[in-house]
Amino acid sequence: MRPTQHPSNNRVLGAPAGWDQSELPCGALAITDTVVDGMPHVVSFWRPTAEELATLNAGGTVALWIVGRTMPPAALCVEATK
Repeated sequence: MRPTQHPSNNRVLGAPAGWDQSELPCGALAITDTVVDGMPHVVSFWRPTAEELATLNAGGTVALWIVGRTMPPAALCVEATK
């Protein structure tokens, strides 16, 4: 999947401090800072490639990878293009 711009984007995240770009490149990610039910959230938007859509339509799954040793609270959903 590729990160994609969204009209609500209001900030860009870069690689974490101390990140070794030569070991694993980490690009910029446009995000939206928002608050839902009084809790801050960060949202990024991703668009699957044609090949990924074919895999999903054939029963494939979406995998969420987090760098580190724990899984922070996260959610995946589908949103209509506006």
